[in-house]
Amino acid sequence: MSKVESYITSIPDFPEPGIIFRDITTVIGDPDGLQLAVDEMAAQMAGLEFDAVAGLESRGFLFGMPIAYKLHKAFIPIRKEGKLPRETVRASYDLEYGSATIEVHKDDVKPGMRVVLVDDLIATGGTIEAAARLLEGLGAEVVKVVCLLELKGLHGRDRIKCCPVSAVVSYEGK
Repeated sequence: MSKVESYITSIPDFPEPGIIFRDITTVIGDPDGLQLAVDEMAAQMAGLEFDAVAGLESRGFLFGMPIAYKLHKAFIPIRKEGKLPRETVRASYDLEYGSATIEVHKDDVKPGMRVVLVDDLIATGGTIEAAARLLEGLGAEVVKVVCLLELKGLHGRDRIKCCPVSAVVSYEGK
């Protein structure tokens, strides 16, 4: 395990009994924790050829932007529906209790562009799967998914068929 794990606060029985919430605000609230998280996530991309980092709103922005800056890559924001001002394309996906839609600016993604998709967490994989589908629909190739945390018990990585998935810290449960 990474030392990043020591900055993560585990909160039992939140938001409901039996759930252990993995709080990353204690990672980003500490300068050493934040630097370590960004450095370790960026290290997951070592030796990989790519053009841009795409981050999912909102916590994917927290890590995606500094990684893009550190590696001198473009950053592509993937946002919730209705938040981007230029022409967008969208992808919808199912949640536990409903559905959601994400969007990206159509002109931010060029055909043939190689993209690393970044988020804070891979749980069930639905959001990341939708984001990959969105980028690939515009002609990009998603070459890797990098997350800070993975909840292995939810099998989210099994849904990601396009590319390798890595996480800095993995928890066995849900």
